[in-house]
Amino acid sequence: MKLKYAVSFVGLVCFLTSCTVGPKYATPTVPNAPAYSEQPPTQFSEAQGWQTANPSDALHKGKWWEIFDEPELNGLEEQVATANQSLKIADANYRQARANIQFQRSFRFPTVSAGASISTSRISSNYPVGAQGLQYGFFSLPISASYDADLWGRIRKSIEAAKDQTQASAADLENVKLELQTELASYYFTIRGLDSQKRLLDDTVVAYQKAYDLTNNRFNGGVASKAEVAQAKTQLNQTQAQSIDLGVQRAQLEHAIAVLTGRPPEGFHISLAELKSTLPVVPVGIPSELLQRRPDIAASERQVAAANAQIGIAKAAFYPDLVIAAEGGLQAGSFVNWFSWPSRFWGLGPQLAQTIFDAGRRKSQVLISEAAYDSTVASYRQTALTAFQEVEDNLSTLRILEQEAAKQHEATQAAENSQQLAMNRYKGGLVTYLEVITAQSIALSNERTEVDLMERRVDAGVQLVRALGGGWDSSKLPTT
Repeated sequence: MKLKYAVSFVGLVCFLTSCTVGPKYATPTVPNAPAYSEQPPTQFSEAQGWQTANPSDALHKGKWWEIFDEPELNGLEEQVATANQSLKIADANYRQARANIQFQRSFRFPTVSAGASISTSRISSNYPVGAQGLQYGFFSLPISASYDADLWGRIRKSIEAAKDQTQASAADLENVKLELQTELASYYFTIRGLDSQKRLLDDTVVAYQKAYDLTNNRFNGGVASKAEVAQAKTQLNQTQAQSIDLGVQRAQLEHAIAVLTGRPPEGFHISLAELKSTLPVVPVGIPSELLQRRPDIAASERQVAAANAQIGIAKAAFYPDLVIAAEGGLQAGSFVNWFSWPSRFWGLGPQLAQTIFDAGRRKSQVLISEAAYDSTVASYRQTALTAFQEVEDNLSTLRILEQEAAKQHEATQAAENSQQLAMNRYKGGLVTYLEVITAQSIALSNERTEVDLMERRVDAGVQLVRALGGGWDSSKLPTT
């Protein structure tokens, strides 16, 4: 009969442990369009100094920087994943979240403890009732076990929340990695832009030196005035100063890249090379895919799932908690018979506890959890909308800069022709050197603007890759 009751009790516990309170999770909806309003740039003509690279699947492999065909950049990007300290922090946070899953899972199993104690006692001779002055020993070897039946899914929801938080942490790790990689690429291409600017200024210094020598010779021949010589000298020295000044920003960017790759700035150097006149094709896809391709969106969505599980944990507190405890072992008054069969003892029984009154504490906790869930939903949707905006921003930037670069190239060619004409007129004695200086300044300004546009377009390509998630996909999130 006792066995029948025991089986019935176990069956009831198994049935109740299949119950879980709290809302079921569903991914919040995010409004998105079937396609981006901005489309990728059209083919770049060679007249603009740009050529479209062949499409590559490197973006989908995660090593998105390889589409820019920069071997030095490739090597630096590989170092970010292994040496950057900010990335190590994110990795440690992920490992901590992963360990928390095992911690929460441990509550699904009984807790077993054991211990041994030996004590000797003597009863006072003045003890009021019997056995005065008795001296005795007590030897105990208890083993106890307790098990939380988790009737309403509190532990299961805690495990679920820990898994969701771990996936969110894994996505955060990927997002930090992507941010650092794109930051490095942006710094790298800014250095390449500075190198192109320096080459332009150094070439201009050579041309200005020739112009200064010409003016000085004309002055010695009595054709030019001393003021014209001073003007040529001023322009030469000013351009030399501009070329030297580029070294300040370049050095700072080198230091920043050194820190990103986990090394001290001392002794670190990026080789000199001009900005390549290539702009790779970046596969854009459709807006709905972005929800799966952005690690920050995935992290935010997993936070929503964890917040949903917290509501179930809070609601489980309204229901009774069943703990099954068992204890057994050996107890004796002497060491001789401590390990004998008659020294055994045991006890077994369930304990059902229910909070009757807590002045609204549990209800408040549910309200807190529901408000936290609403907050994470809003944050998730805002993150997604911001991602759509970033893609549209960079697509429009690429489109507009493409059009601007075409016009700027025409302006640069016209300014260079004007500079040559002004110099010829000056050599022929038709104009003063002031016209030459004006034409040279306009030509240099347009040439530098054209280089700046090249750099901005490459950087916009880098930022577009970042906005698209860098080839990452939510299917790469850990599942255990």
